[in-house]
Amino acid sequence: MKLSMRFVCGMLAASGVASVRAFVVEAFAPIPRTRSQPTTSSSRRQMFTGIVEEMGKVVSLEERDDMTLWDGSKGTGTELVVKGDVVMEGAYLGCSICVNGVCLTATELDQDKKEFKVGLAPETLSRTYFKTLKAGEPVNLERASEIGGRNSGHFVQGHVDGTGTVKERFTEDDSMWYKILVDDPELLKYIVPKGFIAIDGTSLTVVDVNQEEGWFSFMLVEYTQKKIIIPQKMPGAKVNLEVDVLGKYSENAMSAVIPRLEALEAKVASLEKALAEK
Repeated sequence: MKLSMRFVCGMLAASGVASVRAFVVEAFAPIPRTRSQPTTSSSRRQMFTGIVEEMGKVVSLEERDDMTLWDGSKGTGTELVVKGDVVMEGAYLGCSICVNGVCLTATELDQDKKEFKVGLAPETLSRTYFKTLKAGEPVNLERASEIGGRNSGHFVQGHVDGTGTVKERFTEDDSMWYKILVDDPELLKYIVPKGFIAIDGTSLTVVDVNQEEGWFSFMLVEYTQKKIIIPQKMPGAKVNLEVDVLGKYSENAMSAVIPRLEALEAKVASLEKALAEK
């Protein structure tokens, strides 16, 4: 059953939800404070906007076998050290920093060197191209923003859905165009023309989508080209992809409604057939 977004929003409205965006804003709104509850990092709900604050650099990517676990035992893990200036302002242990679209937790901070360390979980390594990061490689960086404030991009969770591969790269006047092959075809259903998508943590607008060939396109204006790492990527390079979370919420909200609609359609068809046979 194919449903338009207008129909989906109509069904949500009938259920008491004004819009999918209103639903997300309400779901992630700042937690109300009492006089005894000061505003701290732990009392806010934070996401990202996809507006990259700076380009940092990879200092090191290392797999260690001497990491101390919660019970004092030793285990293996992967640690990434990144250098950045802006994101270190106001940084604290446990804060969230978006690195090439991935929400990561700062585990160590060196304000003198302007460096922070994060751990990379197996899920992160499998969903992203981070295994291939090299020292000196530039990365997009953004600090978390409190939901309810200004958002010049879109709701970016920092939860990468998968990767894409640069298919084509070309220019038109002062704009730069990209075509991206989506490595996981299942993600294509969430990518729509003029919709949002986060690419390496950058909030961008989808231009075209080719479902048959498995690619979508976007363009970068002259200003953006100078602020993010994407223009440095040539055909064959990998990018991290996070589809618009609003599409996922819409799908989840409709999952309980669609079976009922299908059952109703089947019932109507059965009644029509019975009437036609009389």
